[in-house]
Amino acid sequence: MNNEQTTVSSVDSVDIIDRGRRVVEIESKAIQNLVNKIDESFAQAVEMILNCKGRVVVTGMGKSGIVGKKIVATMNSTGTPAIYLHPSDAVHGDLGMVRSEDIVICISKSGNTEEIVNLIPLFKRIDVPIIAIVGNEESKIAQHAQIILDISVEQEACTLDLAPTASTTATLVMGDALAVTLLEKRNFTQEDFAKFHPGGHIGKRLLLKVREMMIKGNATPVVDEAVSLKDAIIEITTKRLGATCIVNNVGELSGIITDGDLRRLLGRTLNLDSLTAADVMTKNPKTIGPDALAATAMQQMEMYSITQLVVVDGENKPVGMIHLHDLVKAGLAQR
Repeated sequence: MNNEQTTVSSVDSVDIIDRGRRVVEIESKAIQNLVNKIDESFAQAVEMILNCKGRVVVTGMGKSGIVGKKIVATMNSTGTPAIYLHPSDAVHGDLGMVRSEDIVICISKSGNTEEIVNLIPLFKRIDVPIIAIVGNEESKIAQHAQIILDISVEQEACTLDLAPTASTTATLVMGDALAVTLLEKRNFTQEDFAKFHPGGHIGKRLLLKVREMMIKGNATPVVDEAVSLKDAIIEITTKRLGATCIVNNVGELSGIITDGDLRRLLGRTLNLDSLTAADVMTKNPKTIGPDALAATAMQQMEMYSITQLVVVDGENKPVGMIHLHDLVKAGLAQR
């Protein structure tokens, strides 16, 4: 392994930073200019997609195709069924996935991409409406589209003006604007979002319920108010959750004793024999319902700097306990 480190002179460092900032400034300006292009055509595109009984078929070549795939992914995850159609594959059989009830979005910076232009007559034969996301409103693709969304930019960030940079950023943002506006118009909820993200961190935060994570049944530490503190400590030790619920004579939650409560008690007195659970408990402990999201339980624990919550039913009777360690182990910690 070569231990020599490559060094950058202060002059070179400034030049590199300036170049990087120039790219960001150019692309930021392209996005800012896009604000004024969200106009009546954009509204028409959203309405057309909302009324679509089929899917949104997105097509584009090269970098436009890559951005198109991302737009498809975002739409699918936010309630708008979409598929990506590669222009070259379309003329070799994949055109069969397009139906008249669909909508086609054609992406092209120039608006004259040959592979897409060649598809236009085929789309017309299927009688599918076309939305053009193009950088040239006078282009061939634009001329055959029912709706045109303008993503033209003053300049690319590439100094050679060859590699699509600012234009692909503008296209990506236009796609996000469509997807998010559609999401809001559909009244797409957090629960709807969770249906399309059942796996990973997002899925766990949006789907996992307290009842699926809580300790329940005989494993739940519970003692009556009248029991001795010694018996309460035995319950805490046996159930190994660092706490026990305290209930009154009808089984309603009246308090909690935690390891922390016991340590603080020892700091005040060593005469524990005469104490009952009711003498030591913290009244009105933090609780949560079994149908709440596990992520909500995590938020409450973090907010109050506690490591467990008592899970209660509609009658304020303990039905379980949920512990911070189990939530962390399940991958619910904030990332």
